[in-house]
Amino acid sequence: MLPRFLVPAGLAPGATVDLPTEAAHHALRVLRLDDGDAVTLFDGRGGEWFARLVRSGPSLRAVLAAFDADDRAPPLAVTLVQGLPAADKMDWIVQKATELGVTAIRPVAAKRSVVKLSGERMERRIHHWQQVAVAACEQCGLNRLPTVAPLLDLPQYLGLAAPQNGLRLWLAPGAAHGLREMTKPAGPVTLLIGPEGGFEEGEARAIQAAGFAPLSLGPRVLRTETAGVAALAAMMAWWGDF
Repeated sequence: MLPRFLVPAGLAPGATVDLPTEAAHHALRVLRLDDGDAVTLFDGRGGEWFARLVRSGPSLRAVLAAFDADDRAPPLAVTLVQGLPAADKMDWIVQKATELGVTAIRPVAAKRSVVKLSGERMERRIHHWQQVAVAACEQCGLNRLPTVAPLLDLPQYLGLAAPQNGLRLWLAPGAAHGLREMTKPAGPVTLLIGPEGGFEEGEARAIQAAGFAPLSLGPRVLRTETAGVAALAAMMAWWGDF
């Protein structure tokens, strides 16, 4: 597979575009690409372009040629709502969920969330997670970039309107039903994962009142950084494109 880079705008037949600073640095300093080398560019909205690199002083440009409309997104649209975990676990969750074809990622702060984010620190972290998703798309071949939504407290999130015709699932240890007991959804799926220690009893009641059905992945209790990725992989195998 050719080296792949996200270029957010300006992709059109015959266009010449500047690679973003980080992408240009990676191409030149890490991959050792140079004038005339072939690359793939995508803008995150589906499809990709075959292009050739052109050195322009310290910057790096690309001349676009053929377009491929394939975006490689699965037919199942899943939003992962992740209880904010500790340390750098969210980086791993965003990376792996993107590789599995998630449509969107929404971090939420629950009562047992160890990390507390707000203001500029929160904005920096959201931007960082979006860049993690960009790098994962570049690596795995996905041409549709998942969005990383702003952080909300769990009650704020539960107050949002549910997606039309959407299935809302909550991964709950001890739940009576798993994916095999469910029919393939006709619309989007929202998957809610708790932080370390899970949700408190009052939060669990609010989650169910908001229309989330408890879902089991079996007899073992998975860590928060494992649970969402495992559930997403199972959904893609059962309902998606695996």
